[in-house]
Amino acid sequence: MSDKHKKSSPYTADRGMPGAFEGETVTRRRFMNVTAQGLGGVAVAAFALPALGFAIGPVFERTKMQWQDIGALGDFNEEDYIPRVFTIVNGIGEAGKTTAYVRLRNPQIDTETEDQYNRVIAISTRCNHLGCPVRFTPAAGKFLCPCHGGVYDFRGLREGGPPVRPLDRFYTRIEDGKVLVGARYSVNSELRRFSPRDPGQPLDGIGQYLYPARFSTPEK
Repeated sequence: MSDKHKKSSPYTADRGMPGAFEGETVTRRRFMNVTAQGLGGVAVAAFALPALGFAIGPVFERTKMQWQDIGALGDFNEEDYIPRVFTIVNGIGEAGKTTAYVRLRNPQIDTETEDQYNRVIAISTRCNHLGCPVRFTPAAGKFLCPCHGGVYDFRGLREGGPPVRPLDRFYTRIEDGKVLVGARYSVNSELRRFSPRDPGQPLDGIGQYLYPARFSTPEK
């Protein structure tokens, strides 16, 4: 058999490798390199996998709409917002509560399509810049964020500052003269409904496709 087709020996000593020992097939240097690379991969995975799970977890999060009584229909009017506190996460006390500004729908200014879930308007107090709490200022008729100067108009539409979309809203319905509030949803500048997004995630133009929606199964 020619040297060209002669099978190479698996032993490092036969192949003339420096520092080789008789009977070994992998040099200690190569073994250490492979081991170090393997341990590096494990370390990277230990850091990356939890972060990846945190990032994509909301995509698979499922929520169930729970209706809560926030007062009699007569408690609210079309001209002013009334703050109401209710629970969005059970079992964690005050940390699981949120505030919404609530008023009756006004056909003169609320031009989006009316249905059984928006006869009462319930606007979230979470700014869509970084999530700071906003306050409604009756004298100005606007929602103001004290953190970074976000400004929203009477309907919750962005008017100025860094927020990327209008204030979120909550589903509402009227039952036996009571106003019930349900799950949160996000809206774009035309007040079109989307499943909840996080602060900093726009919903106009290509923005609605860049951020994953939270799968939800609300019982409306």
